[in-house]
Amino acid sequence: MFQFTALGLTPIVVFNIVLFLFFTVAFFYQIVFLLVGLRRGVVELPEARSLHRFAVVIAAHNEELVIGELIRSIAEQDYPAELIDVFVVADACTDATAEVARGAGAFVYERDDLARKGKSWALDLGFHRILDEHGDDHYDAFLVFDADNLLSRGYVSEMNKLLDLGYLAGTSYRNSKNFDSSWISAAYTTWFIREARFLNNSRMMLGTSCAISGSGWMVSSRIIRAMDGWYFHTLTEDIQFSTFCAANNVRIGYAPAEFFDEQPVTLKASWIQRMRWTKGFYQVFFSYGLDLLKGIGGGLFSSYDMLMTIAPGMILTLLSVIVNGAYLALGSLSHGFLATEPEMMMALGSLIASFASLYLVFFVLAVVTEISERSHIHTRRPWRLIANLFTFPLFEFTYVPLCVVALFKKVEWIPTKHEFAYSVEDVVGRTED
Repeated sequence: MFQFTALGLTPIVVFNIVLFLFFTVAFFYQIVFLLVGLRRGVVELPEARSLHRFAVVIAAHNEELVIGELIRSIAEQDYPAELIDVFVVADACTDATAEVARGAGAFVYERDDLARKGKSWALDLGFHRILDEHGDDHYDAFLVFDADNLLSRGYVSEMNKLLDLGYLAGTSYRNSKNFDSSWISAAYTTWFIREARFLNNSRMMLGTSCAISGSGWMVSSRIIRAMDGWYFHTLTEDIQFSTFCAANNVRIGYAPAEFFDEQPVTLKASWIQRMRWTKGFYQVFFSYGLDLLKGIGGGLFSSYDMLMTIAPGMILTLLSVIVNGAYLALGSLSHGFLATEPEMMMALGSLIASFASLYLVFFVLAVVTEISERSHIHTRRPWRLIANLFTFPLFEFTYVPLCVVALFKKVEWIPTKHEFAYSVEDVVGRTED
């Protein structure tokens, strides 16, 4: 009988080879995305033949400090003002969010349902009220934002191009308002800019479906009418919707329409937010995993792409740590009886190689992102750009314990607090000293 050991393929060697091959094969396509983004640049959408009517929907919980600037940035779009209406769902607010929003010119719906917390329920109410009050055909599409967002002046014009191409859903270029604030906010900025330029931008160029993330996305009123509102209510309703589209061959488009988002500054705040995201990814994975596999079987690359996006990849990294660490411990405790010295060296080498390779990958992604998108990163602190190259991989490593804790921890929606009111001028006018 053939023995793997005859070729030196001990169990620990086989385990590490299989894990390496899986990672390489599973995520190789993202290298292709990166190269496409570098080679082809930024997608350019053709000029729209028609001007469409948009309803901007903002779910807001105690956002009196920031919501006024968002509405002002919408009012200053280079798009006919009569074709844009702003609707704010003031969700269980205890401050002056509703009054500030009305004063800025928005239509406001107040919601006080404490049993069904979260953005998704606020969106559901907003969509229903808008369709009931204005009719099914009054608006061509909805644009969804968080209250702390800011829009570049040409945002709606770019999204109109996307809608005019026939896309029923679309996402945009997510930038950050506060790259400078801390190493945490800098890491967030890098991730979201990289996601826009080297994932969604490349997906658009290659003709596959993109994914919406957080805010700054569009959905056709046709979809909302067909669903009779919004029924995606996991902790990550955005990823749930993207996965639903990928599994059902509804292609999400991408437009290089830039908006700005405020990022957490401390590791604690980031941990709370990303715990919700990670738990939500698990919810979507276990709910839609089979649907995505069926889509893959039907030849949908978008289903494969989304499966790799929501699959708990960091769990495999943890598995590598556990298995290789166990070999080291067994070998040491048994004085080489349960694990030989070569096996122990192999396990140690695999641990070092795993973390070194992951660090290198994230370092390279940060370098490529900062160089290619330098004009979009607004900072007065050039040293932060250099420091971020080294701290960004460390930020990504924190997903390993997050993935473990989220498996067992009960997670609820907790709103992110905002402490500063930025304007578009504050952000884009931020130049290096």
